[in-house]
Amino acid sequence: MFNLFGKPSNQATHNQASSNNMADFLAAGSVSTKDLIAPSYVEVDFNNLKIDDKFYRTLYVVGYPRYVSPNWLYSLITFDHPLYISMYIYPTESKNVLDDMKRKIAEMEATIEGDIKAGKVVDPTVQVALDDALALQAELAKGSERFFQFGLYVTIPADSLDELNRITKEIDSVLSSLLITSRQATLEMEEGFKSTLPIFYDKLGVWRNMDSTSLATTFPFATASLTRNEGILYGLNQHDGSLIIFDRFTLENANAVILGKSGGGKSFMVKLEALRLLMMGTDVIIIDPENEYEKLVPAVGGEYVVFSSTSTYKINPFDLEKTNAGPDELSNKILDLHSLMRVIMGELTPSQDALLDRALVLTYREKGITQDPETFSLEPPLLEDLFKVFAGMETPEAKEMADRLEKFVSGSAAGIFNQHSNFDIKNPFTVFGIRDLEENLRPVAMYIVLDYIWNRVRRDPKKRVLIVDEAWYLIKQKDSGAYLHSFAKRARKYQMGLTTITQDVEDFLATDEGKAIITNSSLQIILKQSTAAVEIIAKTFFLTGGEKHFLLQAGIGEGLFFAGHNHVGFKVIASEEEKGIIDQK
Repeated sequence: MFNLFGKPSNQATHNQASSNNMADFLAAGSVSTKDLIAPSYVEVDFNNLKIDDKFYRTLYVVGYPRYVSPNWLYSLITFDHPLYISMYIYPTESKNVLDDMKRKIAEMEATIEGDIKAGKVVDPTVQVALDDALALQAELAKGSERFFQFGLYVTIPADSLDELNRITKEIDSVLSSLLITSRQATLEMEEGFKSTLPIFYDKLGVWRNMDSTSLATTFPFATASLTRNEGILYGLNQHDGSLIIFDRFTLENANAVILGKSGGGKSFMVKLEALRLLMMGTDVIIIDPENEYEKLVPAVGGEYVVFSSTSTYKINPFDLEKTNAGPDELSNKILDLHSLMRVIMGELTPSQDALLDRALVLTYREKGITQDPETFSLEPPLLEDLFKVFAGMETPEAKEMADRLEKFVSGSAAGIFNQHSNFDIKNPFTVFGIRDLEENLRPVAMYIVLDYIWNRVRRDPKKRVLIVDEAWYLIKQKDSGAYLHSFAKRARKYQMGLTTITQDVEDFLATDEGKAIITNSSLQIILKQSTAAVEIIAKTFFLTGGEKHFLLQAGIGEGLFFAGHNHVGFKVIASEEEKGIIDQK
């Protein structure tokens, strides 16, 4: 065993020496700076290197494709695992290159001429190489090209040998997809590792001749610019100062997730996006648990729908789609009502769930509604009709379920969800306010509003964005969380984008439904985070250490903007007129 600097390593001394002893050693001059920063040991094997508890393997490139495009190394640079990538570029005298090229051209011409005289078919690879060499010779002679020697090395770190072998295969696959041929630095792992340290110490010396045009395409730094010709302005790219202009409807789906701590600027950014979407002709629907968007409604001529026991606005969860309804409309509605009833009544046993199914079918049947679509135009039942069906069954289990519903029929929540719907979404900016409901009723209201919106969206598909603020109200209950996830998956078919907002990041990401909603959202915006939440966010979004630090130190309205495979640091910017509309008291 030896340390990185080639001196014997006394691991026992390192492990046993206390800080006081170390200070004494330093004072005596017996410990150098190299001893302090050197690892405990380095183990050099046939095809890997082990430094302390980490394994390393170095690959070097020996073959390149004939044609490449700018940023062709992007898939390697952005590989989802830490890599040490080194590029060595050595200028070469053009005169020496021209002399070598002249000789090489003469050899290829002689080979081709010999094949022709022998009556053989000319090797096409030799002919192509000759054509390329002649073209490059002309460019070099004119001085429009220069020549360089280029070396490309990749060191893969891993926590175990199995992980190292797996990542090596993945890297080799990525390089092969680029038509790049790589080799392991077998028996030269120490030299390979040193060659990828940031000290310009090329110990491998595996180079390839390249002209300046080809070399320029290896430039490894690419900005994830998100400026488009269409869309709305989201903010300023903090990497290069460009504007982030983006149309979320151009992605695989138009769904978005916004995560941020309280006071991080979530509401301001969402209001700003809503204003700009309206200007572009996109309808906006908002579910607002805290009445944060109430003051914005008059400024844009929108409609504010308040839910409370005294409100004039009512939604009947038993409503059926009357136009364009398929034969499965009633069956699907009953399935949705199963989930709603679990949100209202809590967990149900299998026998209670079966009883609920029979009661729901009977409730619709008593109103004359069957699987026949022609009956869907009849007056739908109310929640009290289901309550009466349970009460009429006269069994202990049915009585228990009737008791759970009583609060919503004749108790403190009576009149909120037990009347026929009396309005329709016609305004391009509609906000549903549910702050006046007690907290345990908000998930019920949000579920019913979501179901109501879904029926309207299916009836009239058009560009819409649905904003669900404080989504953790729904996520904390499995059934309502599953419905929100289902909404996110199906919204794209009806030209809708779902925006999910939450400040309780840990609770949101701790559920399978929350993670699934993020997976089904092509646009993800992460604003300033707390220390407690940043670790789970970094694990979920594979953030680097620098990006984690950026989220902790970010100011109001600053964060990371993910769109498809690109993400950048950004800052929300707004005009004075927009600020005046959003911040009005």
